Amino acid sequence: MKITTIRVYRAEMPLQHPYRLSGGRLYFDKLDSTLVAIDTDSGMTGWGEGCPWGSTYLPAFASGIRAGIEELAPQLLDSDPRRLDVVNRTMDLALPGHGYVKSAIDVACWDLLDQYAGLPVCDLLGGNTGEDIRLHSSIPTGTPDEMLASIERARDKGYGVHSCKVGADVALDIERIRVIGATLPATQSVTFDANRAWLPDEAIRVMNGVRDVMTYFEQPCETYEENLAVRRATVQPIALDESIQTFADLARAHSDHACEAIGLKINRVGGLSKAKRLRDYCLATGLRMNIEETGGSVIADTGAVHLAQATPASHRRGTWLCHDMLTVDLAEGGARNAGGITRAPDLPGLGVTPDESLLGDPVAVYR
Repeated sequence: MKITTIRVYRAEMPLQHPYRLSGGRLYFDKLDSTLVAIDTDSGMTGWGEGCPWGSTYLPAFASGIRAGIEELAPQLLDSDPRRLDVVNRTMDLALPGHGYVKSAIDVACWDLLDQYAGLPVCDLLGGNTGEDIRLHSSIPTGTPDEMLASIERARDKGYGVHSCKVGADVALDIERIRVIGATLPATQSVTFDANRAWLPDEAIRVMNGVRDVMTYFEQPCETYEENLAVRRATVQPIALDESIQTFADLARAHSDHACEAIGLKINRVGGLSKAKRLRDYCLATGLRMNIEETGGSVIADTGAVHLAQATPASHRRGTWLCHDMLTVDLAEGGARNAGGITRAPDLPGLGVTPDESLLGDPVAVYR
């Protein structure tokens, strides 16, 4: 099997509700996504998607994906997409770093490999565990009442696990945490995610100010060193998210006892091939994971769900479906929210079919 054509599409996807995170300092009302179709001489086509959460959340931006693919595509034509390690070494040689550029290509190659094998992607990522995948909502920053209203909308969709965005100031964040913690029923759970907004002293004051609320706090501060200082001065479990971009980052965090869980986002770490390596390290060392995408349609979400489906529930905290927050749906099938849980499709490859009539003409074609 050889790659004959790489087609690149751009999709603008509005959010159902405007979204603020990191204490409200970052605002989003739509996402700019890049979809990649890899055509082969076998007649099979694999799909992948790269969708940063805007350009202010991480050192990644949508037009950067498309520019990066322009660099990578000539190196990949005539390659065998089933040879995933070879494909990734080729990309890493042609464009060092920039994992978010490579993710959609890597996922499209997984789609092709598993179509060829006649198996769902999760089967070659370790095997379908047969377990339900628990979903978590994503609750934007707001007043306590606004956040409770967002949680109620999420409950109506079946969500019983919530990721609440905090990080405004110490007093207001303590109020948010206490109000939400006191209001949620015992059957539901919550993580408070600062998305790097706190300085170390603020994180320590907030977390120690709510020591009786035993919940996860996610990515309290900007840098790894700052988060490590917070870990050593607080008692609640911490999940590192933005700080984990490479295998070396994960190994360092485990060695330093910097966290008890990580956010494993496929696009940020460079695709399913690299995410699988991080997943396997977490399984070997007892770290729990949120396995999900940075953003995107059901195409991106389904790739992440396949990795979650191949991961024991004991090590999974939750998975987020970005497409459940969008006003457009670009594909048929895929992993969908079914009352707060989901499962990977039981079809060869990703098991999701993009609607090319909604995508329009490709913005680039490489042959």
